[in-house]
Amino acid sequence: MTQTTQPEPWLRGTLPEVRVVHRAVLHALELADEDLERWCRNLSAQELNARPGGVAPVAFHIRHIARSIDRLLSYAEGRQLNEEQLMALREEMDAGAQGDEVFAEMAATFEDARRRIRALAGTDLEAPRTVGRQARPTRLGGLLVHIADHTQRHVGQAITTAKIVRALGAQVL
Repeated sequence: MTQTTQPEPWLRGTLPEVRVVHRAVLHALELADEDLERWCRNLSAQELNARPGGVAPVAFHIRHIARSIDRLLSYAEGRQLNEEQLMALREEMDAGAQGDEVFAEMAATFEDARRRIRALAGTDLEAPRTVGRQARPTRLGGLLVHIADHTQRHVGQAITTAKIVRALGAQVL
């Protein structure tokens, strides 16, 4: 892995035109993208799908990041999930993922998320929203912050799993 000397996105002074909460979420997604590219991009298909000790594979985490961002942004926009999103949710753990496929989905999601988050910039962060079939109450600001938190949690899991897979090599494949 190449060590970078560039500071994390939130320390680069970028996106000054974006409100602070939205900017923080955008910076979290940018960091997620950079970290996943750095630590997981060069995994083989076998390594992406490996489950050392039975844990979820790296491919799952990358798919889950992309698809959960889409779902959470739907709630942030005041919409419920559609059938396509529900089908994608059920397929997140499917084996046989290919690197180009999962990274292309992730890149497309991050690009779409940047647009959607910016579109929410004028909306009151205290605006009520609901999540899930049970319509759990939350606020727009809570959803946006959760997108950042949830994404970073799964980035950490993906990186840790990638490191274990690399360390164990053929033993887990």
